[in-house]
Amino acid sequence: MISFRNEKLKNFPIPAGSVWLMTDIAQSKGRQELYSRQTPQLLKSMRDMALVQSAESSNRIEGITIRPDRLTPLVLGNVRPKNRSEEEVQGYRKALNLIHTNYSELSITPELLKKFHFIIQEGSGDAGQFKRVNNEIIEIKPGVPPFIRFKPVLYKDTPKAVEELCLLYRHAINQEHVPSLLAIPMLVLDFLCIHPFRDGNGRVARLLTLLALYQHGIEVGRYISLEKLIEETREDYYRVLLESSKHWHEGKHDIIPWLNYLLSIVRRAYGEFESRAEPVRFARGAKTTLILSAIKSFEGKFTLADLKRACPNVSHDMIRRVLKDLSAKGNLKSIGKGPGAPWIKKGNM
Repeated sequence: MISFRNEKLKNFPIPAGSVWLMTDIAQSKGRQELYSRQTPQLLKSMRDMALVQSAESSNRIEGITIRPDRLTPLVLGNVRPKNRSEEEVQGYRKALNLIHTNYSELSITPELLKKFHFIIQEGSGDAGQFKRVNNEIIEIKPGVPPFIRFKPVLYKDTPKAVEELCLLYRHAINQEHVPSLLAIPMLVLDFLCIHPFRDGNGRVARLLTLLALYQHGIEVGRYISLEKLIEETREDYYRVLLESSKHWHEGKHDIIPWLNYLLSIVRRAYGEFESRAEPVRFARGAKTTLILSAIKSFEGKFTLADLKRACPNVSHDMIRRVLKDLSAKGNLKSIGKGPGAPWIKKGNM
């Protein structure tokens, strides 16, 4: 709520670099509708891929992992979780489904945030409840003494702080006419600085980001996992969050690092979306295109299992055929034998 007080954002001088990112996102948002009409089959596969990757990455950022062969059945199927980690991955998928299907009817309120927390933490003793003791954000790195990155709002002040944040966010959007691409990053920053829950704050923040973007027509997160992009830039995520949270309690914090980081994530998502949707204009089928796009998205080596997780609705045999075809053309090379052998890209692949 600190970022919204005293109409701070109403006349905020947005830097040229941030304006450029906002403009690029707005242009991509306009093109998304065109792709949505032209490539429905591909988009269905991309939605499933994003759902799986989002549930996996958002939890993995917090150190919650599950067996790779259990991921797709848990997210896209109806299998029962076997342990606590699987419950949390499946819970995140349920929260994503709520946003995907009802985003226009959801109002950003303290009760909704607690509902998100209950869904992703169901089974824990404080699911859906604000923290009952004070918490600190501590960084622990090998070989370096732990240090306190940030001291969030006190537990006794948390309900009031979350209520104020939700009210000021809506006021900024509806009354002050603050650009949504400025207000949304500040909503998420302040939420993370309040840190209202004992555990699960990062995951709720990512759900909140997705919801707020959807409500302003920025729906690229349906097709490209924002959570995966954040996981891939985790060091930058923590760095800019630290930079923008300094002096937050006094209202003297620098919002630009966090603003540009989140805008760059959305812009990158649109870039990946268009790069995957564009090839459909050619003769290749949608599923083949999906496999090719997934391969292009990998950095360095990848395995057949990686590719299957990235393309959950594509059959094992089809993936193998595409790999064989690319290998014969000299675009890919397998290092070793067997299903676990890594592949590397060659040439322009």
